[in-house]
Amino acid sequence: MTSKIHSHIPENIRGRGALENPAGRFEPLQVEADPEGMTPLEGEEDEFGLPKLKTQVFRDKSRSIISTNDSPDLGMEATLNPYRGCEHGCIYCFARPTHEYLGLSLGLDFETKIFAKPDAPKLLEEKLKSRSWKPAVIFMSGVTDPYQPLERKMKITRACLEVLEDFRNPVSFITKNHLVTRDIDILSRMAALNIASVNMSVTTLDRGLARTMEPRASTPSMRIKAISQLSQAGIPVNVMIGPVVPGLTEHEIPNILQEAAEADARTDGYTMVRLAYGVKDLFQTWLQEHFPDRAEKVLNRIRSIRDGKLNDAEFGSRMRGEGFHASQISQLFDMTRKRYGLTRRVSLTTQHFRGHARDAQYNMFT
Repeated sequence: MTSKIHSHIPENIRGRGALENPAGRFEPLQVEADPEGMTPLEGEEDEFGLPKLKTQVFRDKSRSIISTNDSPDLGMEATLNPYRGCEHGCIYCFARPTHEYLGLSLGLDFETKIFAKPDAPKLLEEKLKSRSWKPAVIFMSGVTDPYQPLERKMKITRACLEVLEDFRNPVSFITKNHLVTRDIDILSRMAALNIASVNMSVTTLDRGLARTMEPRASTPSMRIKAISQLSQAGIPVNVMIGPVVPGLTEHEIPNILQEAAEADARTDGYTMVRLAYGVKDLFQTWLQEHFPDRAEKVLNRIRSIRDGKLNDAEFGSRMRGEGFHASQISQLFDMTRKRYGLTRRVSLTTQHFRGHARDAQYNMFT
């Protein structure tokens, strides 16, 4: 399978996932963006030699940093998001609609208008010191990638890891970026105490497909390399096929699991593509542009696992889908994971947590 970028896509939005910038669902006015009028950064190109559409960074002034979650099918109790929006530009990203709460588009705005939280480390420290904090695994980030390209410069995620290591509070996260290996020094020390793990998302091994579907994420080979480097440093890694796109990527499940196992991933998992709200429209436009010959097949396969729709928000079915085709994918996954021994589950501990503020207050009266 090979993918290509068609010549009629404006050059200045090549290297981005979305091909449009629709108005948010909460906006009273519908404004049609003009990609031809979007100015690229003069003389700058991305890693594929394509003109860059300028990324704007805004300061997020949130005064709290930990969010709690009680969704029964997510498996994460507390989450921390250093960034809102994501330069990776994954066309299927379920987080895209969160930008609409900011009055922005889930299309190109989501990829080019990033809200960073430089105060996150300080807010995290204050939270972990507070009497209200009960030690729990913090999942970073739960929404957008904590190792997206902007992190290379801002280092907010690394600063948060330094706080978590100091308090010995367990952390796990999911990423598509090889940049996570930059922090092997911290993660290996935490892993030695069983308080850190990494989930590496690998959706395809086809570099051409990845280039169009996840344009600014690390290439598939670099993600596999990251699994190996992390594992060699003693950090438990889970390979996450997130998401499986029926009719487009499901056939790659065996090869992805094989390469991940050979790179010494310990565990595995998968989710089905979720096309919530306007993401389904962005995805259909992208699919018709890049894969016009199989677009209907892919959409029909998605409908077959979503009770005739392109999305299902019901707990219990939204992550894996339902029906005959969903069952086939599940069986393929289970059969392959057993073949490669990807069954070792990792459970992080909170027993090493140390709350500095509480210790200080206690010492005052002893």
